Amino acid sequence: MKIFLISISFLLLPLTYVYCQSDIFYTSKGTEIIDLNGKPILLKGINLGNWLVPEGYFIKFKKINSPTRIYNFFNILLGKSEAKKFWDLYYKTYITEEDIKLIAKLGFNSVRVPFHYSLFVNDENELKGIGYSLLDSLIGWCKKENISVLLDMHCAPGGQTGDNIDDSYGYPFLFESEEDKELTINIWVKLAERYANEPIILGYDFLNEPIAHYFNTDKLNPLLEPFFIRLTKEVRKVDKNHLLFIAGAQWNSNFGIFGKPFDTKLVYTFHKYWTAPTQEVIQDYLDFSKKYNVPIHLGESGENSNEWINEFRTTLEKNNIGWCFWPYKKMDSESCVVSITKTKEFDKIIEFANSKIVSYEDIRNNRPDFNVIKKGLYDYLDNLKIDKCRINKDYLKALGL
Repeated sequence: MKIFLISISFLLLPLTYVYCQSDIFYTSKGTEIIDLNGKPILLKGINLGNWLVPEGYFIKFKKINSPTRIYNFFNILLGKSEAKKFWDLYYKTYITEEDIKLIAKLGFNSVRVPFHYSLFVNDENELKGIGYSLLDSLIGWCKKENISVLLDMHCAPGGQTGDNIDDSYGYPFLFESEEDKELTINIWVKLAERYANEPIILGYDFLNEPIAHYFNTDKLNPLLEPFFIRLTKEVRKVDKNHLLFIAGAQWNSNFGIFGKPFDTKLVYTFHKYWTAPTQEVIQDYLDFSKKYNVPIHLGESGENSNEWINEFRTTLEKNNIGWCFWPYKKMDSESCVVSITKTKEFDKIIEFANSKIVSYEDIRNNRPDFNVIKKGLYDYLDNLKIDKCRINKDYLKALGL
């Protein structure tokens, strides 16, 4: 009878995702990243771009390119309350368990998850938001498929880049605002505390592409490493387990600003777009890795021909550099893993997005019929499903998969 009662009680426990205690995590040894089996691993990853950080070019928008501008545009399309319903569905549809199963089946062993800080705070900057549950679900799916997860703050409070990609006001205000620095730290500490004992987490990519080259880099660059050190100190109070990914300045390209590594579990991450796919392009990073005996990692690359991607990927692998190409899913494109079908109704939305929208008269004159808008947007949500997408086999071949 006791056994029966215990069984019934167990069945009545709430079904929540539980993070198991573990003494085994992804770590580093010299210049190599070590997997959960204690062996060196060559990371072969894909970026889940446009999921938790919408970018206009993913859906053919030319002018409306940052998350805030996209959200405002969708308010124009649908009204604020209907737009909120759309985005709630979007976050739950863009990446699902079926996507992660496909990613694993295709041969990837890692995903990088760009996220917007605003999904992890409310309007009062309390650490509450839908981002936590979205990550919980993703991590659970990835754990089933043995896909490591790299969390990437793509849009930090105040903006760390100063362009559309960080949803900033056109300047990296993060580095000049104590309030924004504190909020950035608080979010990372909250995430690190939440996932401290989760072994499928590869690490934390603190800031994506900090300090664009447009600005006074002599002034801003010296502020980057001290902030990374400060972030590391606070995160290590709650999580001593995970790797920390440190981005170079100027689009993750400049390692010259860094001194000796300030933690025993650092990975220095660089991005490369539209360069020659040759050894010379990565030699400075290899020299840095050798000098300090630390791992390096390609956090983003792609948006090029399959021939270029194949050649650059080969160059990386010859030098034992793990990679994470960009992106996983995009509308009507060959330069991604899966392509989303574009409908004639969505073409009308694209036409409106790319038109002159300065005045209310512009909106009235150019906005498509509301029935067309709704059909275009909700068909888009439906077309996000894997069975509606096209797999780009030549892109995968270029990645050696």
